Amino acid sequence: MPPVVSSSTSGPAVTPPQPKPPAPAGAIKKPKQDKPPELDLGIWRISRRNFFSLAGWAAFFVFLATSTIGTLRMMFPRILYEPPSAFKAGFPQDYIVGEVSEKYKDDYRVWIIRDSEGFYALSAICTHLGCTPRWLEAENKFKCPCHGSGFRRSGINFEGPAPRPLERLRIALADDGQILIDRNIKFLFENGDWVKPEAFLKYS
Repeated sequence: MPPVVSSSTSGPAVTPPQPKPPAPAGAIKKPKQDKPPELDLGIWRISRRNFFSLAGWAAFFVFLATSTIGTLRMMFPRILYEPPSAFKAGFPQDYIVGEVSEKYKDDYRVWIIRDSEGFYALSAICTHLGCTPRWLEAENKFKCPCHGSGFRRSGINFEGPAPRPLERLRIALADDGQILIDRNIKFLFENGDWVKPEAFLKYS
């Protein structure tokens, strides 16, 4: 029992603080546990556990958004709208003899040519690599801007890498008297198709 220090003044006795008992021999001292490391993100400090939790939620929402977009694309597929293969091109009297009409080149890739005997329709697709040639009135020829292929007014190839003439398309008169072009029916010069009745519309 440690001694009690008495005071000359009246009052209870004061007991000095007791020292901690020494650790038993062989005892293992537990290391001091530090707080989990924190990530310094500017003004925010996030613990490692919270960081991985946030990352997991972010990945989940990204996956959810991607799945939703994919589902919507399946429900509303992207459809490529193309002009119909057959179309009416006005009345014969709308065209001038000797004219190369480019009225339907942009929408249908077709030229309509009228000569002294009637009409024929040329496909505005180069037989080399599929580019769209241009009609050069001053030079009286079709000229492809891609690789320089040249075609005469008739569609015959005469310069550049194009291996064959332009294709002619079916041309006829519809019931209402308008010119009817069908791009699905093609006539190839090398097969002798240009002499077929539907490759040329006689009109005087």
